[in-house]
Amino acid sequence: MTTSSPQTAGQTPDQVREEVRSRYAQAATAVVGGAGNAALNDQLQTVDDSCGTSSCCGGEGTVDDAFGAELYGSDDQAALPAEAVAASLGCGNPTAVADLRAGERVLDLGSGGGIDVLLSARRVGPTGFAYGVDMTEEMLDLARANATKAGATNVEFLKGTIEDVPLPDASVDVVISNCVINLSVDKPKVISEIYRVLTPGGRIGISDVVAEDHLTPEDRAERGSYVGCIAGALSRAEYLAGLSAAGFVDAEVEFTHEAVPGMHGAIIRASKPSA
Repeated sequence: MTTSSPQTAGQTPDQVREEVRSRYAQAATAVVGGAGNAALNDQLQTVDDSCGTSSCCGGEGTVDDAFGAELYGSDDQAALPAEAVAASLGCGNPTAVADLRAGERVLDLGSGGGIDVLLSARRVGPTGFAYGVDMTEEMLDLARANATKAGATNVEFLKGTIEDVPLPDASVDVVISNCVINLSVDKPKVISEIYRVLTPGGRIGISDVVAEDHLTPEDRAERGSYVGCIAGALSRAEYLAGLSAAGFVDAEVEFTHEAVPGMHGAIIRASKPSA
């Protein structure tokens, strides 16, 4: 499975992770300052050192409609604090595809401003629970404030990385994530952590950017930045192989909408065997 790309050439994994953390910290601060969702997504799709002031996807297409709050229904948006909606920077709506049920325990990897955790908490109800894990203090502060505004009591936001989840083995029934796994510099470790924290019979419902199989890592880097969720994306075949290697069954990757040519917002589903 691909774990790096030409976009990260010359950078250590820690440097890449810090670049991602810094960009998302800036996004959280911008939301607190009143920035809207469209402005945040424009910011994340721009990489100053290689693209000037234009989108890295400039010659290949636009990502504006492929990311953010527009991917959530009006009912979902209306039920949450405005700051949670504004901080939505994903490429899908994993809570809509994870088939969440009352009483389940849910984990959101890279929970950001908390939109998917808060929506999950509503779906699983008072007998269920929703965790969020994020490495960015500013996003955690924003998410906790949003939970307080929403009156959500069955949620907890934990500081940590998605490569080292701060939860015990077999502690959740469902893992979701919204356009975050592509940002990891160690995707096999992320997938193994998902497998570890799931109960037997547990499942995943993940939204991510996924490349068509014919695109090389170099092709992906040409279409956009790593921090903008493009250069670090896995191909469909790489995703399926990684899930299988970790032990998942019934894995599928379904393209939903094109982010840039040859790269798509996608739904990834799989289950941990019950035996």
